[in-house]
Amino acid sequence: MVVYEVFLQASADASKILSDEVLKETQAQVMTLDEAAAVGFSGLKPDPKGREMRLVAVAKRDAQWIQRALDANPDVTSYRLNEL
Repeated sequence: MVVYEVFLQASADASKILSDEVLKETQAQVMTLDEAAAVGFSGLKPDPKGREMRLVAVAKRDAQWIQRALDANPDVTSYRLNEL
């Protein structure tokens, strides 16, 4: 599994990070830090710069698909990949 830490523009709609098709095909899970902690993810901290952040958990086999989708989304300012 991999988890992307995704940083968004202030005006971004976090529910639109990934399209419905990408979510369905990859079964990726988009979460806030609180939601991630509730399902057992630990050690992730809020962005020190105060940027809006979401976590995207997905199977390693679909990581490149998610990365391409994040690269194509103008609301995504940056992201960081964590392998679990």
